[in-house]
Amino acid sequence: MDGTYDVVIIGSGPAGLGAAFFLSDKRPALRILILEADKFSSGGLRNDCKMNFTYPIGFPEELWDRELAEEYLALVESHLKPEIKTISNVDVYKKRAEKLGVSLLTVRQSHLGTDGGLELIKRLVSELSARGVDVFTECEVTDIAADEKKVVVADGRSFYYSSLLVAPGRKGFRFLQNIMDNIGVKYVDNVVDIGLRLELREEHYPIVADYYDPKFLFPEKVRTFCTNSQRAYVVKEKYKARDGSDFFSVNGHAYTKVARENGLVNFAMLRTVNLTEPLASGQLFAEMLGQQAMLLGGGKPIMQRVGDFRLGKRSRAESFSGDLYDFEPTLAGCTPGDISLAMPAKILRSIWKALKMLDTICPGVLHPGTIMYYPEIKLYANRPVFKNEYFCVKDSVFFAGDGAGTSRGITAAWASGIRAARGILETL
Repeated sequence: MDGTYDVVIIGSGPAGLGAAFFLSDKRPALRILILEADKFSSGGLRNDCKMNFTYPIGFPEELWDRELAEEYLALVESHLKPEIKTISNVDVYKKRAEKLGVSLLTVRQSHLGTDGGLELIKRLVSELSARGVDVFTECEVTDIAADEKKVVVADGRSFYYSSLLVAPGRKGFRFLQNIMDNIGVKYVDNVVDIGLRLELREEHYPIVADYYDPKFLFPEKVRTFCTNSQRAYVVKEKYKARDGSDFFSVNGHAYTKVARENGLVNFAMLRTVNLTEPLASGQLFAEMLGQQAMLLGGGKPIMQRVGDFRLGKRSRAESFSGDLYDFEPTLAGCTPGDISLAMPAKILRSIWKALKMLDTICPGVLHPGTIMYYPEIKLYANRPVFKNEYFCVKDSVFFAGDGAGTSRGITAAWASGIRAARGILETL
């Protein structure tokens, strides 16, 4: 039924969950509603559930300094109680990296896998329900009437709030832009990450035996991102462009229990692109690149073996069987092709230069059999104009999470949800 709540939260990802737990801890009598468009949270908690507990990983430095981030990380860690993975035997990689002007960050990490992430989501939602928080799944928000303090969902129901937190995550990037346009919040979205996902045998990237998700930072704003190993698979995620057409971005998953070990590892190489003059939309730029890849891939992402790329030729079906090419791609729904036809040359040059550095640090990365998948696009650079330190954008309306540009990962998103919740408490 329709209802009135003290706080309505849009999105059940880490930002929304972090806010809900903090609010119910501080004010147990609050009436809180979480609205989730999917059956389960579909963000980072659901996909591989890799958590980083070291600043600045995941924290936009224009919004978070070290002292503030570490204060909030302590709150996140006290609630999630992660099992931190051991890092060892990385000194040789650090020394090699330093000689090339590359940084290898040491990050406290926890990894639950895609299967463990789903278990965590179910547990967290169950705990919130036990506290009296209403969680409505498969309940997509279609409109916000800020002047009436009302949220409208797809089936026509309306919910009224005293304070609203909008936290849809990266997947809700365009949804959030529509909301900002509708309620009059100024923003820019001139930053986007574009890159490749590599898949190779673990023996060719042995650092993962000692450091699950190694964080390498290269010149020209290139970095490694989201490494998966042991039970690792490349997947594709569907996005809808502003013109209504679909495009795919690749991503990586790993499981802890439900899949057999396949001896493969995958990770992204991303370059951050800042569009300046003229100030253009990163969202539209990313959509254009995604649509171009779909055109060249026949409606599918593109994959290419490193051996073919080095020879300056496209990959074909026969590139993925026999001889040196001794493992099958885990994402079969891709088109063998030529990534250099689809990827902007400046971005590709930066990433290829970084890959050659990485191959020097970890010899074997650029084995001829390594597969490169394109595109991998990360849309988390909405930059709303915030009214205060608690991510308030309009009276009684707050934003948090990756889609709102306040975070870039699970733990920072949870932290930004708590930060917004503190602001919400001041308004109630």
